[in-house]
Amino acid sequence: MVNQKFYLNGVYRGQIAQRYGLETAIDKSLVVEKVYLSLTGLDGDECADKRHHGGPERALHQYPSEHYAYWQQLHHKEGGQDAPKWQAPGMGENISSEGMTEETVCLGDRYRWGEAVIEVSQPRSPCFKLNKRWGVDAMSVNMQAISRCGWLYRVIQPGLVSVTDPLVLIEREPNAMTLKAVCDIFFGDPLNHEGLKQLQQRRKLSHSWMSKVELRLETNQVENWNFRLLGHA
Repeated sequence: MVNQKFYLNGVYRGQIAQRYGLETAIDKSLVVEKVYLSLTGLDGDECADKRHHGGPERALHQYPSEHYAYWQQLHHKEGGQDAPKWQAPGMGENISSEGMTEETVCLGDRYRWGEAVIEVSQPRSPCFKLNKRWGVDAMSVNMQAISRCGWLYRVIQPGLVSVTDPLVLIEREPNAMTLKAVCDIFFGDPLNHEGLKQLQQRRKLSHSWMSKVELRLETNQVENWNFRLLGHA
C-alpha cells in the first residue's frame, strides 16, 4: 500500500466572489502550471469564511470525481431539473481524483505531492453552501448521511505542486481508520460512547473534530448541526 501512486484529474483554486446569494470561493478554476502549496493552502486560493473553512488543518480539500455520477442520478431521480454539469470542481475541491474514496483513504494518511507532503486531517463537514451552489435543498444533509464528503489535509511540508504530480502514499497509521468509518461514527452514530472513544484515540484527527468528540463525551450531547447544514438555526 505504501508508495502507491494516485494520478490527479485536476487541481483547482478560487477567489472570493458574490455567487449563489452569498460570498464564497466555492467556484474554482483549473490550475495547469506548478503552484506553491503553503501551510495554509495553494497560492491564490481564497477562503470567504475563515472560521469554518481553511486554516492549517483544512488547507486542501479533495473530492472523488466518481461521486458526481451518484449525485447526478439522485438529482434526476428526485425530479430535479438540469443543473450546471455535475463534475469537478463543483464541490469546491482543490484536488480531483479517481481511485481514492472515503472507503480506502484513512485518517492520517501521508502523501508526497510534488515537493510537498500532505496529511489527511478529517472528512469534510458538508455545509449549506453546497445547497446554494447546486440549488438542492438537502444536498449537505444527503452528503453527510452517506459519507461521500471528501476530505481535508494539513500540509506537513510546503513546496511546489502540480496536476501532473501524483499523490504518493508514504505513511499510514497502524490500525488506521478509514474516513468512511470516521464519518459513520461522527455523523451516523454521534453519541456512541465506544465509537467516540475510538475517535478520541486518533491523534491525527483535526483539533476541530477532536474538540467536538471530547465535548460529546463530556456532555452526552451533539452540537447543533442546523446552521452548518441548512444555513439557519
